[in-house]
Amino acid sequence: MAIKIYGDPGSGSRRRVTAAAAAMGIDIEIVNVDLFKGESHTPEFLELNPHGLSPVMVDGDFVLYESAAINLYLAEKAGSDLAGKTIREKYEILQWMFWSGEQWRIFATLTFDEVLGKRFMGRPADETIVQLAADKIRAGAAVLDAHLAEHDYIVGDRLTLADFDIAGPFSQNERTKIPLNEFPNLVAWQQRLLDTVPGWAATKREVDERIDGALAGAGIEL
Repeated sequence: MAIKIYGDPGSGSRRRVTAAAAAMGIDIEIVNVDLFKGESHTPEFLELNPHGLSPVMVDGDFVLYESAAINLYLAEKAGSDLAGKTIREKYEILQWMFWSGEQWRIFATLTFDEVLGKRFMGRPADETIVQLAADKIRAGAAVLDAHLAEHDYIVGDRLTLADFDIAGPFSQNERTKIPLNEFPNLVAWQQRLLDTVPGWAATKREVDERIDGALAGAGIEL
């Protein structure tokens, strides 16, 4: 029985899981959850994740949410070295993934909620929040850019789960205008992923089609 991944095709978080699963050769069954229709807050979905967030993984009777946790589980189950070949590499990957969740992706998500999420509700963005998030993103991006000046990937000069985790904000940056394009090494790394990781390129097309279609359907021009 294939592992099920529940989530919206426009979600950068689902993208991180489905792209990583493809890179690891893991068979998954995708179950679409329409976030724009509130399907992540139905009683059925809330039984899977009481936070009402996606993606969620169901592997038999085991339910797991949070993309980073799902990817680590999938890597261990598949025996994939995307989670690290050595103890040292494993903890370097975890370091970057934990940093990404606490200091990086959170500000990209906050910007999405302000710049796009509120547009769907007919409300203006709070520019103070948008600026705060941009400042935090710039601070993190400056460190990443310096790191990527000397490395092709985040850890060990090869693709790992850290790359998928940190690449998540690129899913919406052209729409939210977060300041990632100010950092040439970061942009080059992202292009390297698109050129060398088929699942990352495929899921970019999926996210773009979903979000651009939703914006057009709502009559929203960016």
